[in-house]
Amino acid sequence: MTTLSPQPLSPLDGRYRSQVGELGSHLSEAGLNRARVHVEVEWLIHLTDHELLGARRLSDDEKQALRALVDNFGDDDVAALAAREAVTRHDVKAVEYHVRDHLAAIGLGELAELTHVACTSEDINNLAYAITIRDAVAGEWMPRARSVVEALRERALTWRAVPMLSRTHGQPATPTTMGKELAVFVHRLERLLASVDEVEYLGKFSGATGTFAAHVAADPDHDWPASSKQFVEHLGLTWNPLTTQIESHDWQAQLYQRIAHVGRVLHNLCTDVWTYISMGYFRQIPQEGATGSSTMPHKINPIRFENAEANLELSAALLDSLAATLVTSRLQRDLTDSSAQRNIGVALGHALLALDNIVKGLGEIALDEEALARDLDGNWEVLGEAIQTVIRAEVTAGRSSISDPYALLKELTRGHRVSGDALRAFVDELDVSDDAKARLRALTPANYAGLADQLTGFIER
Repeated sequence: MTTLSPQPLSPLDGRYRSQVGELGSHLSEAGLNRARVHVEVEWLIHLTDHELLGARRLSDDEKQALRALVDNFGDDDVAALAAREAVTRHDVKAVEYHVRDHLAAIGLGELAELTHVACTSEDINNLAYAITIRDAVAGEWMPRARSVVEALRERALTWRAVPMLSRTHGQPATPTTMGKELAVFVHRLERLLASVDEVEYLGKFSGATGTFAAHVAADPDHDWPASSKQFVEHLGLTWNPLTTQIESHDWQAQLYQRIAHVGRVLHNLCTDVWTYISMGYFRQIPQEGATGSSTMPHKINPIRFENAEANLELSAALLDSLAATLVTSRLQRDLTDSSAQRNIGVALGHALLALDNIVKGLGEIALDEEALARDLDGNWEVLGEAIQTVIRAEVTAGRSSISDPYALLKELTRGHRVSGDALRAFVDELDVSDDAKARLRALTPANYAGLADQLTGFIER
């Protein structure tokens, strides 16, 4: 037994509601029902605009009164639909009756039999989902994803010339700059976000099995495919002319795979930033009143990036499952998609939460340039690559007789700490030109970052 009032089961609707709640206006049951009403109303207006199936044209005021059902859709409508569905045991049928009630209330009861005419539930649902998903991605997910990119771009350009020891396989390697490493993520994410923008949101509107059979039976002379195309495109979607009872959901699979890919790149970013924090490259900025550990008061934990990692993993798992499930429907229709699609908001909600934490996390770190400089100065052996490459060029040009310069540097540097003085002394004894020696003597781990600064410029706007 419990004395608690009913509690949200998902943390997205509880603990994290303030961060992801706006998504609910699109991908909740209420958001879906509002979109269903929108489709039903626009279909009625389409039929009357073209005087189909015996309908008369509506006046502008009558159209406005019809569209008010969508514009003013609120909690009372949600409750009314829930009450209807409790009787009908069918969500779209409840929407149809709800629209019919509105027609009677505004003096358009004559149109009652045109409500949902020639439609299967999936005609309404696939368009409603396409509208809500499109608006959620464009209005909620994409702006937050772009805010991450812009936060990274700002830091990449600020730190474009700050040298940093690379760690390939976790081991000291040819230096780079912190800015260039962040710029890599900017470049990756921009390409992927562009691919998300390219996804077409498809819609079908062709009846019970995608054949326009009822339409033709009612009016055999009308060009129903053309009318369907016009209607779907009026809703801002791309018409799918060839389907079963359902729109095949391939665009959804494509979209979810691309969003999941973005999430995996962001997961990579989080693990890298977390590691840089653990190495001391980034200092975490204390937040007023925050506690890092319940027992160790000195700690500032990188919780933003850890939280983002977990939520990106949950989001990817759900998006992958949706992409795999939605592309299969037995014969002309089964209802597996109906249950699956109700979790789209959960998948995107975890993605939004991750994006929010990444932006906040990036705002709570500062680069410790002294730590980067110390690490570079403690790893002079990374210049072994430069020295053996210069020797190879000298040999090729006939200015050196050294054999196997790679082996020579391997013997000197592999598994050893080598000081700057020792490397310069080694260079002084090499059989290479004076110009080559001068270039090599001028090298330090801090200035051996190649074109990293220049390459970062590719992300400048």
